[in-house]
Amino acid sequence: MNAPLPTGLQASLFGARQRLHIQHGPTDLVIDADGPDRLILFEAALDAMRDVLSGLADELPLLRAPWDAQDPPSGPVAMRMHAACSVAGDRFVTPMAAVAGAIADHVLAAMLAHPHAAATSKISVNNGGDIAFWTGDGAVTRAAIAGPEGGGLVVHGPTEWRGMATSGKGGRSLSPGIADSVTVLGKCAATADVAATLIAGSVDCPGAAGVERVPARDLDPDSDLGDRLVTVAVPQLGPAQIDGALAAGGDLARHMMKGGQIAGAVLELQGRIAVIGLDDPAAALVNAQEFTDRTMNEED
Repeated sequence: MNAPLPTGLQASLFGARQRLHIQHGPTDLVIDADGPDRLILFEAALDAMRDVLSGLADELPLLRAPWDAQDPPSGPVAMRMHAACSVAGDRFVTPMAAVAGAIADHVLAAMLAHPHAAATSKISVNNGGDIAFWTGDGAVTRAAIAGPEGGGLVVHGPTEWRGMATSGKGGRSLSPGIADSVTVLGKCAATADVAATLIAGSVDCPGAAGVERVPARDLDPDSDLGDRLVTVAVPQLGPAQIDGALAAGGDLARHMMKGGQIAGAVLELQGRIAVIGLDDPAAALVNAQEFTDRTMNEED
C-alpha cells in the first residue's frame, strides 16, 4: 500500500488477525477476508475508497433532500444510497440514511470484482457497525448485534443476505423513535441501513410522559433531518408501553419483509427484545453465550 493517498485517508493493518483499518473523515472501516490473497483484496478496498468522500460531496444537496425515486444521483456510492431508499415506500427518508451501508457495499463490491476474490470464501466490511459481507459456499459469517442483551447473527453461505445495520437513539443515530437499537439483516448493507433507520423511528409510545425531543438541527446543524424532532431522552416505561412501542416497529419490519429486501430485524427497548423474521436457516440468531462460544471455537 505504497501509492499516495488522498489527504486525510489513512490505512493500516492491525491486530493479531491483521485486518485492514481505513479511516477517512467520518468513515471508519474495518475490513477482513480469508484466503492467501487477502492483502491483494485489501489493496482493492483501499483503491475503492480513494474518491468516495469527494464524490459524495459533489452531490450532497441531492443526498440530503427527501428521497425522490425520479431524481437519482450519478456517483457510484450515491446511486447505492438512492436505490436503497426504495425500501421506504412513501415514508420520509433521505439518501443519507444509507450512507454508511452504501460505502461498505461499495468497498465489498470492489473486492469481489477483483480476480483474486476467487481465492477467498468470505469478506466483511464493517463501517461503524453497518456491515457488508459476502459468505461463500460452506463459509460462516458471524456478526454481533448491538445492545445490552448481546448475541449475534450466524450467516451460512451461500446466501442472498449480505448486509446488516443498526440504528436507534443515541450514538451517531438521530431518531424520532425511542428504540435503544434496531438491527436489520438485508440483501445489502445500504438497504439494511435505511430499514433500520425507519424501523427504529417507528418504535414509539405516543403520549408517554417524559419523552424529550428536539429539532435535529439543534444537535447537528448539518443534519439531513432539519427541523424534524429527534429523541434525546426516554424515561423508564411500563411493560405495556414497551410492548406497544416494539409492536409498532415490528409491524413496519414485517411490511418491509414482504418486499424481500430484508430478512428481519431485532428490536430492543429497555431490556425487552422483539425478533421479527430472521427464520431463514442460513441466518441463525443466537444468544450472547452461544455467539461467544461459536466465535471462540472458530478462532481456535
